[in-house]
Amino acid sequence: MNETFSGVYSVTSPTESIHHSFGYANRSEQIQNEVTTRFGIASGCKLFTAIAICQLVEQGQLSFSTSLDSFQTFDLPNILPQVTIHQLLTHTSGIPDYFDESISDDFEALWRDVPMYRLQQLRDFLPLFQQKFMKDEPGSRFSYNNAGYILLGLIVEDVTGQSFTDYIEQSIFQPAGMIDSGYFSLDALPAQTALGYIDHSNGTWRTNQYAIPIKGSADGGAYVTVQDMGRFWEALFSHRLLDSSSTSVLLTPHVTVNDRGECYGYGVWIQRHATEEIYKYHVMGYDPGVSFHSGYYPKTATISVVCSNQSDGSFDVMKQIEAQIGERIE
Repeated sequence: MNETFSGVYSVTSPTESIHHSFGYANRSEQIQNEVTTRFGIASGCKLFTAIAICQLVEQGQLSFSTSLDSFQTFDLPNILPQVTIHQLLTHTSGIPDYFDESISDDFEALWRDVPMYRLQQLRDFLPLFQQKFMKDEPGSRFSYNNAGYILLGLIVEDVTGQSFTDYIEQSIFQPAGMIDSGYFSLDALPAQTALGYIDHSNGTWRTNQYAIPIKGSADGGAYVTVQDMGRFWEALFSHRLLDSSSTSVLLTPHVTVNDRGECYGYGVWIQRHATEEIYKYHVMGYDPGVSFHSGYYPKTATISVVCSNQSDGSFDVMKQIEAQIGERIE
């Protein structure tokens, strides 16, 4: 294990369960991370958004071919109205992004012009991209896109009449038994929540309080414990969140991402062998002060979760875990 890792990891299977914690949830007070500590997971919760959409499709309130022109209140003058929900879910919509990870990794630069504390609701994100022009033809290629998931969250709100975060907590967290998870404001974090830390090369550090939106939304920013994330995977694969047909659609490799066998379903990354056999479904998230990886390995029903309150570190731990369980997933 990397000596500088700060966070918690867990590995569970039908026959065993391993949990370990490292580092501090609060460095100033030297409060240690524990197995029950909550961590931000950044984009790791795009899968929650995708499941919410699939639930509404399952209920007959939407279809995956529903297009943006069905929602007249978003005010998107330069975005093509024929963009579909399927394309938003698979990052193939071609719409402009409010933060394009293919151009820059300086997420904090966004808040020089738009204070992060103003982004308290989904609609607060719209001015960051609604006047921009299309990047690609809809459906033409995969291009990871945060704004697409903001629009998906707005669609959930439009259809249900609920706030996005209320809907997720009631329709996903509660049925899955994720009793410690939620979308918390940075200035009102509950007990047993790790502060996110940004480390500098000179040995100094600061928290991420001014580096990410004040509250998570449809493209990222929920808080979970490793146990809750394990409960989530179990609920998904036991069809407590979606029926078997909808679960299958969610987990279908809808678009190929690269030539290494990586694909994308609805809100979830999918890794395949050369034989096309799927050996891992996984989600991940990175923000300043946050790194997260979690995977489900269908051959053995093994679940791995790595939560960290630093900007990196979770990937290396995940690779070590996979090296240990490699014989069971290869």
